[in-house]
Amino acid sequence: MRLIAAEGLAVRMGGTEVLHDVSLTLERGEIVTIVGPNGSGKSTLLRVLIGALRPTRGRITRAAGLRIGYVPQKLHIDPTLPMSVARFLNLPRRRPAAALRAALEEAGLPDLRDRQMADLSGGQFQRVLLARALLERPDLLILDEATQGLDQPGSAAFYRRIAEVRQEMGCAVLMVSHELHVVMSASDRVICLNGHVCCEGHPEIVAQAEEYRALFGTGTHGALALYRHEHSHSHDHDHPQPHEAAE
Repeated sequence: MRLIAAEGLAVRMGGTEVLHDVSLTLERGEIVTIVGPNGSGKSTLLRVLIGALRPTRGRITRAAGLRIGYVPQKLHIDPTLPMSVARFLNLPRRRPAAALRAALEEAGLPDLRDRQMADLSGGQFQRVLLARALLERPDLLILDEATQGLDQPGSAAFYRRIAEVRQEMGCAVLMVSHELHVVMSASDRVICLNGHVCCEGHPEIVAQAEEYRALFGTGTHGALALYRHEHSHSHDHDHPQPHEAAE
């Protein structure tokens, strides 16, 4: 089932065209990761897809009744403000206790309902943000560099949880990530963005694409080795799908 289809998206901000000729689709149940250098328009594209920003050109088609859960890069909460995890999850509207309990269990934090937000570790804080997104019972879960600031074990554990959530809930996951080793091991499909879609496809294929290597170099063989280790089955794809930049 197709959740979102975007065709020919362009976004102009402050006289600069941040995105142009971006087309993509998201299907239920798949994990798709967007990679690209700083300033390539990754977060802008997410904002367009969730409806927070209107594109200058192009169109987006969303499945009827599409529910989206969103996990931001960071969220600042005043550490002097007394706020428990349960109280945070009940903003802006109160939720049934059973719903809070289920969302925390799905995020991997079953026992932190009464803990103060200010006392959480970085990984726990991000999982509370994940629990908040899961309260919406999303068809599509969107994460904008949600592991920024976590160490590598914490980041890997978070993404393992995301894969479990996808399996348990059947939702699609769209991630922006700068952690190429995670991308290769956790994604069904990778979209390489640099103002436009440079290439997209299966992670192993994208890693071999000239457009990808021009942006990230050839030093991603470690990520590819990890990917091959975790996905030992072979794939029949031979070529990435390049997207030419518009003149």
